[in-house]
Amino acid sequence: MNASIAYVRSCSVGFSESPFVSYISIPDFLARITINPIDNLTLTIDYRLLLGFFLPLSPNPMDLKALIRDIPDFPKPGILFRDITTLLRDPAGLQYTIDTMAAQIGDLQPEYLVGMESRGFIFGAALAYKLGIGFIPVRKPGKLPAQVHAVEYALEYGTDKLEIHQDAVTPGARVVIVDDLIATGGTAVATAKLLQEIGAHLVGCAFVIELDALNGRSRLPDVPINSLVHY
Repeated sequence: MNASIAYVRSCSVGFSESPFVSYISIPDFLARITINPIDNLTLTIDYRLLLGFFLPLSPNPMDLKALIRDIPDFPKPGILFRDITTLLRDPAGLQYTIDTMAAQIGDLQPEYLVGMESRGFIFGAALAYKLGIGFIPVRKPGKLPAQVHAVEYALEYGTDKLEIHQDAVTPGARVVIVDDLIATGGTAVATAKLLQEIGAHLVGCAFVIELDALNGRSRLPDVPINSLVHY
């Protein structure tokens, strides 16, 4: 068998004579793999179908909790804030976070990732780049220049409003919601409602942190939900 693997932005092509490919080390991200198991037969597989197999999780998971700082009484008294800036400044921790989340959501075959202002932008944009797909921002009121849909929602410490461009995606586009944290689930639920408004197809949600006691995931649509760190 001859297998040709083409990479985007890695400038390398690898070949294997093995009848089965069980693992491929990917410098950036896999754009496409073409397998020729028999002469004159070519099978081309979209890279998004393969990310779950070819971006395996580390055999030695990193302790991300050690990189997340607790800030008491922020932004209001009684709130224990999980500060991810200490994770972001750690190169190995940030790389592990993005690589692991990419492996988890790649097999959902999203066409876009949707991130909420503001920390969802950090992880959503990095993951979109890693997966080779588009990123859609969901913003606070008055920040988006074109026509928007808006929704108001309750936070664990107040209320807020989010907006999305009405033409952010084409109807039926597969999207995954990405954010740094899910607590009560208000932000993610509001974003899911916005995506429904524009006709997007929500296929999953991905978070760095989940506060299990608040059970925010129970309020989300029935889609795969992945979180790296649980409190």
